[in-house]
Amino acid sequence: MGQKQESVTRMNSSYMKKYDAHVERQKRKRKRLIRRLVVFSIIVVITFGGLTTYHLKQRGIHAEKAAEYEQLEQELASLKQSEEYLKEEIELLNDEEYILDIARTNYFFSKEGELIFKIPNKDPSY
Repeated sequence: MGQKQESVTRMNSSYMKKYDAHVERQKRKRKRLIRRLVVFSIIVVITFGGLTTYHLKQRGIHAEKAAEYEQLEQELASLKQSEEYLKEEIELLNDEEYILDIARTNYFFSKEGELIFKIPNKDPSY
């Protein structure tokens, strides 16, 4: 019961041989086509994966550079502000009156005839 019996007998004519050869060629063509499509698909997937990886790396690098640029912009603004302050300080240090005021304040120098009283720092509640 396990075997199925064929009820039609196959003819061994030249037409059947040509037909069998044609069917075999079609099977080989189909097999080659499927292989080419698989190889092409693999190449496309690998290429797409590589490009995606490259793009993501470039985005990361761009983000790092943008953050670094922002930090350097802030540093530049700070340095420009410091430069302005130092230029003002240079102008003031070229003024003799300003230098004398600093000397009087920090080193207790006095003008002629001026008396300096040093008051100790005490808690005002006493």
